[in-house]
Amino acid sequence: MMRMMLGQAARAVDGRLINADDATAERIVTNVVTDSRKAHDGSLFVAIAGEHVDGHDFVARIGEQGALGAIVDHEIMDAPCPQIIVKDTVEALGLLAKANLELRRDERAPFTIVGITGSVGKTTTKDLLKALLSTLGDTIAPVGSFNNEIGLPLTALDVNEDTRYLIAEMGANHLGEIAHLTTIAPPDVAVVLKVGVAHLGEFGSVEHIAQAKSEIVRGLLNDGVSVLNADDARVAAMSAIAPGKVVWFGVEHAQAHDEDGYVAADDITLDDLGRPVFTIVDDGGVEQRVTLGIGGAHNVMNALAAASVARLEGMPLERIADVLSHVTAVSPHRMAVCEVTRDGERFTLIDDSFNANPDSMRAGIDGLIAWRAQEDVQPFRVAMLGAMLELGADETRAHHDIGRYAVEAGADAVVAVGADGDDHLNTLAQTIADGAREALDAADARPVTAVTNTVDADEAVRRLNAAHADMVVLLKGSHASGLSALATRWTGGAR
Repeated sequence: MMRMMLGQAARAVDGRLINADDATAERIVTNVVTDSRKAHDGSLFVAIAGEHVDGHDFVARIGEQGALGAIVDHEIMDAPCPQIIVKDTVEALGLLAKANLELRRDERAPFTIVGITGSVGKTTTKDLLKALLSTLGDTIAPVGSFNNEIGLPLTALDVNEDTRYLIAEMGANHLGEIAHLTTIAPPDVAVVLKVGVAHLGEFGSVEHIAQAKSEIVRGLLNDGVSVLNADDARVAAMSAIAPGKVVWFGVEHAQAHDEDGYVAADDITLDDLGRPVFTIVDDGGVEQRVTLGIGGAHNVMNALAAASVARLEGMPLERIADVLSHVTAVSPHRMAVCEVTRDGERFTLIDDSFNANPDSMRAGIDGLIAWRAQEDVQPFRVAMLGAMLELGADETRAHHDIGRYAVEAGADAVVAVGADGDDHLNTLAQTIADGAREALDAADARPVTAVTNTVDADEAVRRLNAAHADMVVLLKGSHASGLSALATRWTGGAR
């Protein structure tokens, strides 16, 4: 965090500071937290009333931990620590982050904010871009998927005098959310990955999703650069509202934009570990062969988006290719590969269980099928698939189609996973299984099953592993399906 006194913080959030004398008001805030357990000497605690826990209940104890004070929406009478009283503590968190970034921009040293949005791929693109930009200067990026009105400000508050780049991941469930985030962290560079059907049930239409994603382009600084997916027509259309320069990335259509500038991929294949191998090319005619360090053909587009930003910042394509080849781990539960050993049995796990929508489901299945595909002896491939949420009226067809896709792509077994006591998720899991079974012909005995909890899913894997010593399992589903927790249980939290 930039050097900010407690009194400055109170003014930044338009709050009223109590329980603080002049000397206390001049003390420097060292960091900002929303989890009281993380408060320590110099911390400013923002008390947020959540669905299950109200941070105001913990204000009384933060002084004992050395915290400097708290931002609250009402005075906590039994807590003598300094308090900044505001109308809305979440809004205050955003205002504080905005002030922190303005202080950084007032410094003479260069500072760039890169905003990233899209229906899929935000976090992986963020991870790849952080690896690239970190070779150029001190880079701050969110942990995991900190991309909402709480996560983004907390990331922005990590920016200090030495920060060269801030990567701001921006997600949305409703119109106006990304627009709000750009008022906190107005980007110099805006990356739009894809307009998909994630959260379709919340937005109501794909057109509304496109409108929401376009808010990041509208929120650019006046001379900001838009980095757009040329292969997604709805993303490409955002060039019409771009306030400044536009550069492009993609596989099919990027090279049509040689006057603007592009980064593209040719000759894409997957190696035996499911990692994309391709030639990265730019509008200057430079070509460089790349083997991504992470699996999944869908990550080619994420890599191209990250490469486009790095290239804007002056990184040569050869160096970009080298860094991308050495990124072997991204945020948890995203195409993470490891070996699971238990009770004398072992299998390979492809953990892509962070979340799911139809596009990412197909990409995960493609990664499963590509695993060691060139070897003489093939592994037994298990697609363990959970429900996809917020798909609106098309959810039944989407789940049925994914089950069919898994079988037609070549999965040797399909295990569809619901959730204990959740009839909706269990119905969706059964629909996946129905789609898979309907894709089988009468002579095809590949096992397809639907289960209602991760305990039964685990047992299904045990039975399959007992019959197939060389086995690879893909975990892919919404967070509600519990597959990420199952992955953590299998791996002991190891990546």
